[in-house]
Amino acid sequence: MATKATTKRNWTIMVYLAGDNNLDSAGVVDLKEMKTTGTNDKVAVLAQFDRAGTKTQTMRYCLKKGTSLAKDAVQSLGETNMGDPKVLEDFVTWGITNYPADHYLLVLWNHGAGWDDANLYEGDVFSGAAPPVSRKAQPVPTRGATGDGKPLPMAQARAGIRRTRRALFSTTVAAAIKQRGIAFDDQAQDFLDNIELKKVMTAIKKKLNKKIDILGMDACLMSMVEVAYQMRAVADYSVGSEETEPGDGWPYDRILKALAAKPAMTPEELSKTIVTQYLASYKSGDNVTQSAVKLLALNPLATAIDSLAKALSGILGDTAARTALINARAQVQEYSRPYDDYCDLIDLCDLISKGVANPAVKNACSAVKGAATTAVIAAGYKGTAVDNSRGVSIYFPKRKLSPLYKTLDFTKKSAWDEFLSAYLAVLGR
Repeated sequence: MATKATTKRNWTIMVYLAGDNNLDSAGVVDLKEMKTTGTNDKVAVLAQFDRAGTKTQTMRYCLKKGTSLAKDAVQSLGETNMGDPKVLEDFVTWGITNYPADHYLLVLWNHGAGWDDANLYEGDVFSGAAPPVSRKAQPVPTRGATGDGKPLPMAQARAGIRRTRRALFSTTVAAAIKQRGIAFDDQAQDFLDNIELKKVMTAIKKKLNKKIDILGMDACLMSMVEVAYQMRAVADYSVGSEETEPGDGWPYDRILKALAAKPAMTPEELSKTIVTQYLASYKSGDNVTQSAVKLLALNPLATAIDSLAKALSGILGDTAARTALINARAQVQEYSRPYDDYCDLIDLCDLISKGVANPAVKNACSAVKGAATTAVIAAGYKGTAVDNSRGVSIYFPKRKLSPLYKTLDFTKKSAWDEFLSAYLAVLGR
């Protein structure tokens, strides 16, 4: 067990690697990336890594430069269920107790499916087939490390995972249907959903007596209004992707190198740096997105979306306006095709505003765009398939509204779910 520090660092980085699934070898690569900078007197770099398989130990690390991974191990936890909120809470409690800092970045590293996994698997789209991966996907290399924790050379391991998307794999489907979440553990057939995540983050906030500075989501599809709104009271900033992420995920070597060069970065500066370094690490055709959101700005955004929902509900009886709305939905930037229930919020408002003549709708679209632009402090993309991405997506199903949608804080605040229900009913007729 680590000895409790007597002085604070500038930052403590805590990476929760739920690798008991097909991302196991990607976790080994990312640990090696973290070790290229590692822990120093200004920044602590911590990780908890659950490997694939039933006979592996979940390990906690304080990662350092120039050592073996085995020497970085601080604690062995045995086999754990990383989808259990208590396991995440224990990890963060351990980190903030033993490595106190002025600021904390918590990274949830794993699969992700936005607010709701059900949109990926229900209905005819799934029909028992393998879950979605990139059209360019290739098998993830087995494990990626020897039993003593020595990773493969980074170039070799990266080559194997480069194009494998962080989207759900079949071993998780049985538990995932009609659920929503992040941090999937295939051995336990469990994962964290957004409601559980809010609860554990609330407990962490109470222990810290402040919010986590940055909640990072190194996972697919997590930069959503619904997810960010759920976290608005427990973190100051969130960083994630609208689109699915490649297996490489975040470039921890680049991010930590930048932080080591300027450890006094503010949470806003580090959030922006993560976005910049993520995009810089990919090629122009990789079709990747990344964005940072200021969570304090989510209440005004939800209020603006509420007004837009009511305005849109009011024009559904107008044939011309309804047709324009359908056309906007058909043209908008979508994510995780063909599981296309998430779309870019700002692009959606642009298209609706151009197509629908109703003044109330135009004004509401303008208000949403303004509020979203304030909330999104950094955003970018690479690739023509995502070139209308502006930083935050929203749920807008084409066929069926998930009954789970009403369980979120966002739908309790706004009438967006009511609009969706009315829109899909009209569409069905």
